[in-house]
Amino acid sequence: MSMSGRSRESGTSGSGRSSSGRSSSGRSSSGGSSSGRSGGPGGSGRAGGGRSGGARSGGAGSVAGKRTPPTGRRGSERGVTAGPRPGTIRAWGVEAEMAPAHQVSPDLDFGPEDDDDDFGPAGERDSLVDVPGGVRLQKVLAAAGIGSRRACEEMIGAGRIEVDGEIVRRFGARVDPDQQIIRVDGRRIAASEKLVYVALNKPPGVLTTMSDTRGRKTIADLLGDRAERLFHVGRLDYETEGLMLLMNDGELAHRLAHPRYGVLKTYLADISAPFPRDLGRQLMSGIELDDGPASADRFRVVERAGARALIEITLHEGRKHIVRRMLAAAGHPVSRLVRTQVGPVALGSLRSGATRRLSSKEVGDLYAAVGL
Repeated sequence: MSMSGRSRESGTSGSGRSSSGRSSSGRSSSGGSSSGRSGGPGGSGRAGGGRSGGARSGGAGSVAGKRTPPTGRRGSERGVTAGPRPGTIRAWGVEAEMAPAHQVSPDLDFGPEDDDDDFGPAGERDSLVDVPGGVRLQKVLAAAGIGSRRACEEMIGAGRIEVDGEIVRRFGARVDPDQQIIRVDGRRIAASEKLVYVALNKPPGVLTTMSDTRGRKTIADLLGDRAERLFHVGRLDYETEGLMLLMNDGELAHRLAHPRYGVLKTYLADISAPFPRDLGRQLMSGIELDDGPASADRFRVVERAGARALIEITLHEGRKHIVRRMLAAAGHPVSRLVRTQVGPVALGSLRSGATRRLSSKEVGDLYAAVGL
């Protein structure tokens, strides 16, 4: 009897060799046809790749019409092995290119064991000593509003970040934002989450103080309950309204208020009209006051309307009632005075009595204005 006939009867694959031929090629021992049809009973079974008793019989045998796991040489070829060419693999008989290695993002925090250095694109190492228990540099930058962590990593890799005066290129550098000075493109940022910077639009009839023994309304009433102790930068008199800066950054507040640093303040003043055409020149040349001369840095007329005029005046002087006294001495008393800008920070559309947090850019600009 031919091997193909045995395959039909046993229902197993003809993967072995017969005494006179190869069942896998479909040849019978009696020199049957190349199509692999057996001359035995049933005649419909095929050896090797043919069918056996209505079920498929191949390199992996078949039992009751179900495929069984691959075995032998053909089964091993269906696993994952190295390909014939570098950078390739062979899986299930198909050659494929290997995917490039993927670096895990340093943003992922794997706990206390995640202490390995992450170098920038150039693999450069700096001499900055990591702070034990510190915060990853890109996380500090993102929390300060500089950008997303991915964008901050790109800034670090590009050498745009300094910590205590040293350029840092490691993504995983650990810093103390409360103690160390961090700069982006040469400008200092407010890295500590403990520091608070607030803009207030002070209404008229409010004292620039945090408490008053006579029960008058103060700026503390406008700030509400805050955990931080804030300092006001300079003062506005009782009837003057407009922009005030408050913060718990003592060094910055001191420099912004000190005349040595010449931080400019801009005001809108409602004065009587008409006034001489050289009023601006007079104010910028200097007005003699009881406590010494005072001068404006800039002056412009915003609007004229009958007997009133709206002017804008900018100066770095910080003496008490300085704008009111200068214009009164020039013969044009002020009926309303609004401060619209302090250094790089503008009042904008902030409504009267409201507050807002300064942006990271505004804080950085304030640092730059006073040389920090």
